[in-house]
Amino acid sequence: MMKSRSLEHFSNKTTLNKRGKNFIEFEELVRYSETDQMGVAHNKNYFGWFEIGRTEYCRQKNIPYKDIEAQGFYLVVVEAFCKYKKPLKYDQKFIIRVFLENITPKKVEFAYELVTKEGKKLIASGHTVHIVTNSEAKTCSLPPHIINSLKA
Repeated sequence: MMKSRSLEHFSNKTTLNKRGKNFIEFEELVRYSETDQMGVAHNKNYFGWFEIGRTEYCRQKNIPYKDIEAQGFYLVVVEAFCKYKKPLKYDQKFIIRVFLENITPKKVEFAYELVTKEGKKLIASGHTVHIVTNSEAKTCSLPPHIINSLKA
């Protein structure tokens, strides 16, 4: 069984921002279909934005998800967490930040921050843990070239 991390580990903005090269960020926008009746982003969408961030992280590291999967490796989510700090509203722009938290041949961990575009205030933070499987859903190990690309 995997040990859960303390909430403070993933919500400490100063610690996260010291990670340097394993950090990407990009702008996103809350679409109408992502809001509830009150015009606020529905909580389920935060995990979708984490996934968008993860995919973009891999793309920016020159190893797109589709290429990882084409080589027969799948990153299966076994743990996901989100702490909501401020609501996002319809048509609001925000920044998705993604950090490679830890990587081994059998496990990959990402941390996320959603921050306001204007003041870079924390909207939400979270993390996902992934195990590596093959096309038959059996655990396996990532080859060094994929690990090195993600760490670059």
